[in-house]
Amino acid sequence: MANQELLMIDELMNAIKHNKIKSGEKLPSENKLAEKYNVPRMTARSALIKLEERGYIYSVQGKGRYVKEKLVQIQLPLTGDTSFTEKMQKMGYPLRTENIVFEKVPYDKKVYQLVQAESEDTVYQIGRLRYINDVPIAIHYSFVKEASFPDIVDEGAEIVSMFSFYRKQGIEKFTSNQTLVSVAFPSLEEQHLLAVKSMVPLLVVETNCVDEASGRVLEYTKILYRSDTFKYDISMNT
Repeated sequence: MANQELLMIDELMNAIKHNKIKSGEKLPSENKLAEKYNVPRMTARSALIKLEERGYIYSVQGKGRYVKEKLVQIQLPLTGDTSFTEKMQKMGYPLRTENIVFEKVPYDKKVYQLVQAESEDTVYQIGRLRYINDVPIAIHYSFVKEASFPDIVDEGAEIVSMFSFYRKQGIEKFTSNQTLVSVAFPSLEEQHLLAVKSMVPLLVVETNCVDEASGRVLEYTKILYRSDTFKYDISMNT
C-alpha cells in the first residue's frame, strides 16, 4: 500500500505542476481516488493529507480538497551587497515589512562570537516579517551588539530595514564574508507567521553584514525563506 500511496502522491503532484489539474480545481474524492488506485480509502486520505502538508492543496470542510493558487516564484539573488528591500524594489515587487520582535537575547556562544560580543555585552534580536502581495514570504532575524549601536535600544522596535538604520549611523557600503545555506522544516511559530504547513521546507540563510570601509561586523543575520515562493540565484555577479 505504501508504494501505491507514493504513486498517488507523485501523479497528483505532477498533474498540479504541469497544470493538468489547475489552480482552484477540485480534486477527486477520497473514494474515487481509492477506486482508481485500488487502495483503501484511508490510503487515499493519507496521500491527500501529505499533499496538503506540502502546500499543494487545501481543504474546505464539507466540500472537498482544491488545488492551491500558484504563487509567484521570485528569483532571489543570495549574493550581492544590497538589502532584501532594495532587491525587491529593484525587481518591482510590492514589499511590505512588519517588525515582529525586538528583544535582548540570552547569551549564546555562536551568536556572540559572530557579532564580536563579549559575554557581558548585550545583544538584541530584531525580527522582520516580509510580505509580497500580502503573502508572508520570509522572516529576517538580525542580531546586533548594543555597544556598537546604542540607538538600537530606542529604535529597534520600529526598524523594518537594517540597512536604512545603518545608513542613519553614517555607514554607506556593506559586504559579507560568510554565508551558510541550509534547509529546515518550520516550527509551529514559523508555520503560523509564514502561513505554511509543516512539510513546506524553508531555506535558511545565515550570513553577516560587514561595514565595507572599516571591516567591522555589524550584525549576524538568519533569514528563513519559504521554498514555495522563491527561486534562488547564486550567481556571483548579482
